Amino acid sequence: MELKNIRNFSIIAHIDHGKSTLADRMLEVTGTIEARKMRDQVLDNMELERERGITIKMQPVRMLWHSNRPEGIEGRTVDTPYMLNLIDTPGHIDFSYEVSRALKAVEGSLLLVDSTQGVQAQTLTTLAMARESGLVIIPCLTKVDSPLSRIEETTLEICALIGCDENDVLKVSGKTGEGVPELLAAIIERIPAPKAEEIHTKTQALVFDFSYSNHKGVIVFVRLFGGRIAKGDTLSFAASKQQFQALEVGIFAPEATPQDALEAGTIGYIVTGIKQPGIASVGDTIISAKNGAEALHGYSQPRPVVWASIYPESQDDFDELRMALARLRLSDSAFSFEEEVSGALGRGYRCGFLGMLHLEIITERLRREFDLELIVTMPSITYEVETRLKQRIVVYSPHLFPDDGTVMKVYEPWITVSIITPERYVSVLMPFMYEHEATVGSIDQFGDDRVKVEAVMPLRELMRGFFDGLKSLTSGYASVAYKEGELKEADVVRLDIIIGDEPQPAFTRIVSRRRALEEGEEFVERLEKLMPRQQVEMKIQAKAFGRIIASRTMKAFRKDVTQHMYGGDYSRKLKLLGKQKKGKKKMRENAIVNIPHDIFIKVMKETD
Repeated sequence: MELKNIRNFSIIAHIDHGKSTLADRMLEVTGTIEARKMRDQVLDNMELERERGITIKMQPVRMLWHSNRPEGIEGRTVDTPYMLNLIDTPGHIDFSYEVSRALKAVEGSLLLVDSTQGVQAQTLTTLAMARESGLVIIPCLTKVDSPLSRIEETTLEICALIGCDENDVLKVSGKTGEGVPELLAAIIERIPAPKAEEIHTKTQALVFDFSYSNHKGVIVFVRLFGGRIAKGDTLSFAASKQQFQALEVGIFAPEATPQDALEAGTIGYIVTGIKQPGIASVGDTIISAKNGAEALHGYSQPRPVVWASIYPESQDDFDELRMALARLRLSDSAFSFEEEVSGALGRGYRCGFLGMLHLEIITERLRREFDLELIVTMPSITYEVETRLKQRIVVYSPHLFPDDGTVMKVYEPWITVSIITPERYVSVLMPFMYEHEATVGSIDQFGDDRVKVEAVMPLRELMRGFFDGLKSLTSGYASVAYKEGELKEADVVRLDIIIGDEPQPAFTRIVSRRRALEEGEEFVERLEKLMPRQQVEMKIQAKAFGRIIASRTMKAFRKDVTQHMYGGDYSRKLKLLGKQKKGKKKMRENAIVNIPHDIFIKVMKETD
């Protein structure tokens, strides 16, 4: 197909604004998928995506669309075929790195805004990323068929946001298909084709994602910016210098479909056959091994926001966990891991994530896809600690945080938070922000009945129920986005949890000094409700400031076995109870507290 008839674009939006539903209708209208094979969320391949109704991984797909356009001086209509390469992207802020990578592989983007909700905080973040990439933006209203739709009001919000005319905003419904043909026509008209010089340049393919197959090895997803790649070509990674032969090349339609070759300006995949980790990387450039071109400008490495340690419940599964993390790393380059050892939990891995949802998704995939039983520690962030010995250390794990008496200063990352909420909730929002140590910078009118609140706050406060609390406070109407800021001095302390006289590193956390007593009481009380009773009496304690600040005692199962005795003097029963009392005392001395692995998961979910 001619280069001028190719369009590469992505879909960006706030979470749950209808990206996947609109993609379904586009696949249906273009005939990419037969009607009998159609299903909801076609491009969401993971079980977790379909189960939760969210997009986690970006997914490319090629569509063919025939446009009847007038051409020539007589105005004749000509049936012109167009190749539309779409990359569907996630909407949650935890997966913004996925979005940024997709934007580097296209020339334009559809900015979707739910007409029932209006512009949201994440809309602003994704729009900023698209503009930084120099993409053509096509504004689009979705869910216009809904009786709750506010078309005129939301259109004005979009026009004020991107500075366009009202006629430039398209109105579509992913549910009914209304306006989808007009949207496809606008994509052809407004989004530019790949540059013509790409055909004649040397081979340059940007790796924007990849997956792994046990049989085929690493499969790289590429945007071909120059040259041509055919099956059997000898290629090389520009960064790792590793050569390989293209065992298969193809496109996504939406399943992987082999082709003879990939032409310049298109999006597709290459089967490398490489099974060693660390060779293929996101942002690398694939070039010809014969006449290598220069590497393209890749991606900046994502910076983990949340850290948590993952241990196998049985140390026999340590090697399986290492293999599982390496495999997941091939399909999700946004998380990192390194080995660590804990005296109580054994060998495990310290993992970095882009947010709490990202952490939850990765741990759930480890359980489902690799059948692993895991212990996940309390999520934390990175702190820089200055000790009394004038040493400055970086602490990634809460249980490695120095004792309170050895700490001089602590520095923690802060973030800039943007919240868009209806105006009537501003009065109740201010105390909530104060509770989370936020400093409100500005409150601006945003639309007729909404305001945008800008604030700065410690990153650790996001993990203290901030998102759930905000949604509950505003009846689900508020949306939030954030970006990292600078390090600031923190007034925090380590909170240890001791169960049965044994410290539990998995439950250790760093908390605000002024809230340590309150958080210790809450945590101990929550554990008392979740923990199953043991054969021995067990204490659950919280320790901070070098002393116990909260304590609960769980009674043991009482099991005085005397029912088999009958007749004789009562002293016989007392003698037996005395023996059992000695046995229980011995059992207490040698007791090992059993904490089921699901307790760690429940605690993590209740504190995020």
